[in-house]
Amino acid sequence: MKRRNLIKSIASASLGIPLIGSSRFNSTGENVLENVKHNPIGVSTYSFWQFNGRETPIEYCIEKAAEFGFDGVELLLIQMESEENSYLQKIKKRAFDSGLDIMGLSTHQSFVSPNPNKRKENIELTKHQIEIAHSLGIPTIRINTGRWGTTKPTGDKSEFDVLMDNKGVESVIEGYTEEEGFKWVIDSIAECIPTAEKNGVVLGLENHWGLGLTSKGVMKIVNAINSPWLSVTLDTGNFFENREEQLEELAPHTCLIQAKTYFGGAKWPAFNEINIDYPAIGKLMRKNDYRGYISLEFEGNEDANTAVPKSLKLLRDSFYFNLG
Repeated sequence: MKRRNLIKSIASASLGIPLIGSSRFNSTGENVLENVKHNPIGVSTYSFWQFNGRETPIEYCIEKAAEFGFDGVELLLIQMESEENSYLQKIKKRAFDSGLDIMGLSTHQSFVSPNPNKRKENIELTKHQIEIAHSLGIPTIRINTGRWGTTKPTGDKSEFDVLMDNKGVESVIEGYTEEEGFKWVIDSIAECIPTAEKNGVVLGLENHWGLGLTSKGVMKIVNAINSPWLSVTLDTGNFFENREEQLEELAPHTCLIQAKTYFGGAKWPAFNEINIDYPAIGKLMRKNDYRGYISLEFEGNEDANTAVPKSLKLLRDSFYFNLG
């Protein structure tokens, strides 16, 4: 409970959220929504990049996010052209001038390695990423457990393409166990917690392959560390099995929702099997009194200029919360 209260207090520092009204029934018995607010909706910069190289500048993504009416923007760190402070401050001012929060930073690291030096390297990397978020005024960063790395490319398919065909499942490194992997991840993230607290940045562990492939795996790590500075970044598209149960397990611990849409068909065909019911997810998050950001991650084949506005409308209609 302490973790949720801290996250709510940080989220409340964001820009104002549109008011709808208060709840009552009309003469036909329909429930008329009043006294509720929409959750603020942001968009990941890679929704405009669409994995077509790294040529899509962050500045362009900010302009498009403002043009389409988003409340905020989530930066994909590997898409940024620099980590120098002068560049970071330029981006921060650009977002401010556009009326946008920079509400998230999506990062990559890997703690799933038997090599202690590699784990240490990724701990220091994550601490650096936390400091970048602080420089940008970002309240939360997405982190990963990392993967076993046993997936290999096949034919003309990259390692990641093969992993997606396998729905994120890969074998444990020979000679090691999953329990050892969890210890590496838990010990590594625990070392990052003091830096997160010092900088006021919540770490959001995503259900994102590796040991975060399932809700149970994510919560095993979050519960073991038991810190208000570690929570969950809930990705709506990364569960292939028992989706409702897994979403429900993570919902009470969520500090940010990354909401996938696949207009025009998914970039990776396996995701076309997933039916994401956003009205149902919105209802689940209201049940858990979630008031934070929804961050659109568009991963479809349709042009972003048409698919992103459609995605925004879908999320606006689905996510709101009761006041009082």
